[in-house]
Amino acid sequence: MNTRISYFAIAGLMLAALPVAAHHSFVMFDTTKQVKLTGTVTSFEWTNPHTYIEIDATDEAGGVKHWSIELGSPSILRNSGWNHGTLKSGDKITLLINPLKNGMPGGLLLQANLPDGRKLGNGPGRGPEPK
Repeated sequence: MNTRISYFAIAGLMLAALPVAAHHSFVMFDTTKQVKLTGTVTSFEWTNPHTYIEIDATDEAGGVKHWSIELGSPSILRNSGWNHGTLKSGDKITLLINPLKNGMPGGLLLQANLPDGRKLGNGPGRGPEPK
């Protein structure tokens, strides 16, 4: 009887873990392409499970397009030099990203060139290390 309960408990834990595994998929980003954006931060969302940089960037035609850029979690980003005050609305920055596959204005951060000259990646081992 205890063996049967153990099997059900293990099966339940495995099923509960499926949403976590699905959450960490980056299949929506085109990791074969890189896009460089230069623009103005409209907001920096220091939230779990992911941090976001909202930026208005000028496109090739001279128009302004709003982009939503995904980063890792705050706990991961802290280990590479980020904190909740790293960016503020109005900051001028340049980002290198993997764009969304669907062509919408969004992507996954590879590197951020900050107003103070620092270059930060998307967590330890994902871009330049802090100096």
